[in-house]
Amino acid sequence: MKIEALSEHRRDEFLDFCRKHRPDIDDSFLYEEQLAEFELSEENPTYVAINEQGALVAAASLILNDYNRRGRKGRFRIFQADTAEPDIYRELLQAILRHTAGLDKLDIFVPTVNARETHNMLAAGFAVERYSYLLVRNEAFVPDLSLPTGYEIKPFRPGTDEPDWCGVRNAGFAKLKGSETPATPEMVTNMISRKDYIEGGLMILRHNGQAVGVVRGADDEYEGSPIMNIGPLAILPEYQGKGLGRILLRAALRFAKEQAYTQTVLCVNAENERAKALYIGEGFKQVEAAACFAYDLTAK
Repeated sequence: MKIEALSEHRRDEFLDFCRKHRPDIDDSFLYEEQLAEFELSEENPTYVAINEQGALVAAASLILNDYNRRGRKGRFRIFQADTAEPDIYRELLQAILRHTAGLDKLDIFVPTVNARETHNMLAAGFAVERYSYLLVRNEAFVPDLSLPTGYEIKPFRPGTDEPDWCGVRNAGFAKLKGSETPATPEMVTNMISRKDYIEGGLMILRHNGQAVGVVRGADDEYEGSPIMNIGPLAILPEYQGKGLGRILLRAALRFAKEQAYTQTVLCVNAENERAKALYIGEGFKQVEAAACFAYDLTAK
């Protein structure tokens, strides 16, 4: 077995490897649009394992964009092997570590049902940092929403509302594990230029003109069917506990129905019990769970 940096002539083979394993792992960064945009660069250090027959049988690809650099953590696009040999994971990890200067940790999500990958992550030196749940709603009924006096929900205005969006999102997520790194207006601009963007899917809740909440609905797919993905949903800390999250959630559900989506999906951290209770109360059901494995670079 040989470990080598991904070369351009193996790019298509690597992308096919990603597609092959997409159903079995966290595919957050393995959608076709993202794979089509994948480039060999310092932002995407990627190593592959080649067997004696010359076939690609394992891959580790790290995402080191500006957001991850600012948060001092790298996120794996894929870290997977056709074989169950833990040594391959350790060797791929050692290759990836050459690119982690300035980072504090690496992380990757593994579905809790994937016992083999859980074992391999632990054997490679990763530890469970937190759990995340995937919730799906397929009820046709959408409860009414009633806005208190002085509140209004307005559609996002590109080129104008980016600072307001970031201000709410960053304050609301400042203590949420995995989302502590602040978003930038440039990230929001990029978000609304992606193929999953739905016109009118970004909404801002305002109180007497001030932005106090945000929610986003984006085009997605689940088990081969169209679905609207809800997130982020954030409320300024000083406005939390007033039922405004429920109002924004219902606004997103109403928007999904207007767009003819029959299902909606969202993710929630296990420790965010209040948010999960809200979603379950609004008709969502847990369908998947994943563990976030972290590799601590500061202790190495």
